[in-house]
Amino acid sequence: MLDAPSANLRLRDRPIDWLFIVVFSMFTITSLISDLLPTIGVDISHPSSNFFVNSNWWYAHDTDPLFMTPPAWMRIVTGLSAFVYMPFYVVLVVSLIRGWNAIQLPSVIYATMIASITGIIVFGVEFFGEPEWITPHPVKFLAFNLPYVVLPILLLIRMRKPLPFTRRF
Repeated sequence: MLDAPSANLRLRDRPIDWLFIVVFSMFTITSLISDLLPTIGVDISHPSSNFFVNSNWWYAHDTDPLFMTPPAWMRIVTGLSAFVYMPFYVVLVVSLIRGWNAIQLPSVIYATMIASITGIIVFGVEFFGEPEWITPHPVKFLAFNLPYVVLPILLLIRMRKPLPFTRRF
């Protein structure tokens, strides 16, 4: 006789998932506000009266030259965030709240993709790439961007085994 599958833990018994819910909800907003603008060609290279453009300029003007004047390949990266990751974040947050174990494989795919793209390509260019793309303020750059590598890796660890919501972490 096969063992019955374990029941999912209630959300209150999965405290790490609260962290993920908050962080990935914020990632949803930042994908929509920050990554959408360069993807659709909005110029963020100078201050603006538009709050969203000015917010992106404030971040990028002294920290992230690659984001401020993105080449075509970087606009593909921001486009992935705006049009692929952002809807995934919504589904992920709902899955975390409801304990939908089917989010495991999409989470592994997402975490692997974003850790690779952000961690290797973007960080590699910003720290070791062409001089015009190297960040002049690495601490500010890391403060804003490191969560996009660290949290997906933690999510990957969280989703490492089948039926992730049957255990605390």
